[in-house]
Amino acid sequence: MTHPQYRGRFAPSPTGPLHFGSLVTALASYLEARTHNGQWLIRIEDLDPLREPPEATGQILASLEAHGLFPDQPVRFQSKQHHAYQSAIEQLLASGHAYRCPCSRKELQAHQGRHPNDCRRGGAGVGDRPWAVRFALEDEDCRWQDLLLGPQRQTVQAELDDPVILRKEGFFAYQLAVVVDDIDQGITEVVRGSDLLDMTAQQQQIYRALGRTPPRWLHIPVILNEQGQKLSKQTHAPALDDSMAARNLVQALEALGQQPPASLADTSADSVLTWGCANWRRSAIHLTSR
Repeated sequence: MTHPQYRGRFAPSPTGPLHFGSLVTALASYLEARTHNGQWLIRIEDLDPLREPPEATGQILASLEAHGLFPDQPVRFQSKQHHAYQSAIEQLLASGHAYRCPCSRKELQAHQGRHPNDCRRGGAGVGDRPWAVRFALEDEDCRWQDLLLGPQRQTVQAELDDPVILRKEGFFAYQLAVVVDDIDQGITEVVRGSDLLDMTAQQQQIYRALGRTPPRWLHIPVILNEQGQKLSKQTHAPALDDSMAARNLVQALEALGQQPPASLADTSADSVLTWGCANWRRSAIHLTSR
């Protein structure tokens, strides 16, 4: 498939209805795509059914629609992509970039993060114990240019930082699935919250192990509640009121430093998005959480 020059995406986990923090991320990724004459996609990261209320996906998609945020392709569901993740794991195992690991968290802690059974090199095998699959990181002093935060540097350590890519319960992990989908969908720029910044160096190694070039990264500050906590289901972030879409979007633009006219709050979602597309300035985004 031939992809256009720019492709962005919004990829929420359906652990609850859309809240204001997620709207800010969705809007930033949408406006980045639109102002680059690119495509904008929605991906539902429904990898963990134990944490996902059955109604959450419908609530999220209804909220995005109410706020005028429509994708350029059908919504992708990670729960329908298991074959692609399994294929990637088999490729990584065969190339030596991944390994089976039966170690428990307690065992790893007792050995300062090292694998007592030498899992990375095959060790004594997994036997009858349940096992996860881990990605085999290389020692690296990773540097890259974030589109908002500027020069970034992260150090990753082989073995100590190796992320799980297939959990013992049989669930595929975020670190693998997000890379496989971004590759398959031709994503060229990832706009996401700065709470995911620390995962970037690991993900770049997974891209390279799969023979692909990582996308550009734009990490925006997360939205905090009055207690200084990130807005999330765990911190009881309230669901968006979809009947106030224009007002919500204006507040999201303000959180992104865009200074929209207050009168826009009394118009429509489409009017706010039109203003946002015409006036979007990435450089105006505040570098600190609000």
